[in-house]
Order: sequence, then structure tokens, then C-alpha cells
Amino acid sequence: MKARPAKAPPLPAHPGVTVLEDEVVWDGRFPLQRVRFTYTRFDGRPSGELTWELWRRHAGVAVLPYDPAADAVALIEQFRLPALAAGIDPVMIECPAGLREPGEAPEAVARRETREETGLQPDRFEPICRTMLMQGGSDELMHYFVARVRLPRPDQAGEHGLVEEQENTRVIVVPAEAAFAMLDANRIMNATTMICLWWLRHHRARLRRDWA
Repeated sequence: MKARPAKAPPLPAHPGVTVLEDEVVWDGRFPLQRVRFTYTRFDGRPSGELTWELWRRHAGVAVLPYDPAADAVALIEQFRLPALAAGIDPVMIECPAGLREPGEAPEAVARRETREETGLQPDRFEPICRTMLMQGGSDELMHYFVARVRLPRPDQAGEHGLVEEQENTRVIVVPAEAAFAMLDANRIMNATTMICLWWLRHHRARLRRDWA
């Protein structure tokens, strides 16, 4: 019998949830489980049987590099195949981000991904929040940070990414007000970057004061 992959553990026990069947139907980079279950409705009655596919991506981290002296952020552009499948421009504007390994501290992931995807060296972090990205189908729980950095000139930003992962990211240095205008114009098409920029819009004055 094939061993169950470590990246697709059985669901944790929870009051009112009864798991009737739980199988791993795809054991790739991100396993896919098929779970048959019932849960307790708000009126106290059991639900009917449901069968859901569960995509196991676990925890991710996104970070917004911000230079309070320049009042600017570093964003990245990179190719995204799912964006192409959705019918939008596959080169997306994003924050540096990556997946968290078991036992790895979220801030350590933020530092690593900032370095790998932008070449920048943050010297200070502040947590923003945690959110689910796709609670209807995946267990991915995102941790968000803002990082203090010293930004290069826009013409010195360059390209980065891990060669062994065929990763290619292009850094763009954007003044904070211009980034907010991109947000308002819906030029930012992914939730992680939207969340980080909305947060910065409300905390920017404090960061410029405290991080000067």
C-alpha cells in the first residue's frame, strides 16, 4: 500500500465535522485530496453528504518592500500560467511571495523571498495580517508583511529569481502614490498585492515617521 504523502495529512478533528472518506487523488508538487464529509448546520442539524476536492498548498508568505525615505515600494513582474488560463495578461504585478516550509518562521520566508525575488536586504519587518486565499478549494493560509528596505534607482532594479526553479522576476520601483493609483485603476490583479497596498495606504504616515 502506498504511503500517504506528508503534504496531504488527514484533516484535523473538529466538533460537528464527520469525515466519511479521505483519499489523495493526486500526489504532485501540491497534492489533491477528495474528501467526503458532513458538517453541523447553523440550526444544529447535520448537513447532507458533500464531496469536495482539497488542494493542499499549506502556508504562504507575501512581503511588500517599502523604502520610507524614498516613499516607494518594490514590486515584481513575472509570468503566471493560471492568469493566461483566466484570459488576462499573464505577466502580473505582484509582491515577492513564496511557500513556507514545515517549521519555518513566516518572517524567515519573507526575508528569503525578498532577497531571491528582488535582490533587496530588508532590515525590519512588520506583520500585516493573515488571510485565506481560496477557502473554497485550498488550505493556503497567507501571512503578509511589510519590510523596510533601501531601494535602488528604477534603472538599477534588474531581474532576479532562482535559476534552478526557472524563476524570472523583474523588479519595478514605484512611488507609493503611483502604486495606490495602480491599485485604484485595477492594474493590480492579485489579492496579495492589493491587500499589502491597501494596508500601506493606511499605515504609510506612521511608517515614514517610525522607520525614518
